Amino acid sequence: MTSERAGILSMVGACTIWGSSPLYYKLLADVPPDEVLAHRTLWSLVFFAGVLIVQRRLSGVARALGDRRTALTLAFSAVMISCNWFLFIYSIQIERATEASLGYYIFPLVAVLLGVVAFGERLKRLEAAAVALAATAVALLAWREGQLPYVSLLLAGTFGFYGLAKKRIATGAVVSVTTEVTLLAPLALGWLIWLHVGQGTGIWGHDARATFLLMLSGPITAAPLILFSYASQRVALSTVGLIQYLNPTLQFLCATLVFREPFGLAQAAAFALIWTALGLYSAARFGAERKRRRASVSSVTDPQI
Repeated sequence: MTSERAGILSMVGACTIWGSSPLYYKLLADVPPDEVLAHRTLWSLVFFAGVLIVQRRLSGVARALGDRRTALTLAFSAVMISCNWFLFIYSIQIERATEASLGYYIFPLVAVLLGVVAFGERLKRLEAAAVALAATAVALLAWREGQLPYVSLLLAGTFGFYGLAKKRIATGAVVSVTTEVTLLAPLALGWLIWLHVGQGTGIWGHDARATFLLMLSGPITAAPLILFSYASQRVALSTVGLIQYLNPTLQFLCATLVFREPFGLAQAAAFALIWTALGLYSAARFGAERKRRRASVSSVTDPQI
């Protein structure tokens, strides 16, 4: 098997786990989302730390925390990913998985806007059209529902700011996420101690099924990230971006076909606009990638360059 094919399969595996995760969190619907989040944080730390110990890279966490700028950036990204995790768990429990999938569909377009604001990037014509279509879809849902699709916007926004923070650090994916959950772990542990000792309402240890599922949150969080990290080193960025749409698509199918959430004409129109926007966005990305490759080939083959 070629390196690229292995990378594509890893990317598909990562997106399949992410996209199927609503099924897992639905099994924990009786556990409060804050408790699920705390366990997800702690068991992710256990899993990630184990991986780094095996790889003999655990010292990378100490180095990240020892650099003030990196530590502050990772503290911000930790808050963003923690909010994103909580919102996703919460959306499943309040039966808004469809909105959650919409959030991950519009995330690339939010990332484009953040690039404009943070780095002064200029929108290409197709990208501008894609953003306009996405804004139209959000306005349509807001008009139909009488309120903004806040779950979608907050998920896309927190993940967008998370990605923005990640651009500012050179730490590897596994080390950086391990550092993030390390920073969050004291809060998560303190919250669970308060639930179990102070309130007597903690689930862990009192229900075998729930206990097992909560411990499983670590591997479910860590495995796709490791697969994604492996894939991103072996597959073209444009291919990675295209395969990533498998994640919200599977979430959307879980919401509509498995959870049977309402999906009316307004939602259908909004999703059609979003899918069209993503088509335009993907076309712009593929065009940019093609130009970059041609320029790279020219620089190698042309002796005058």
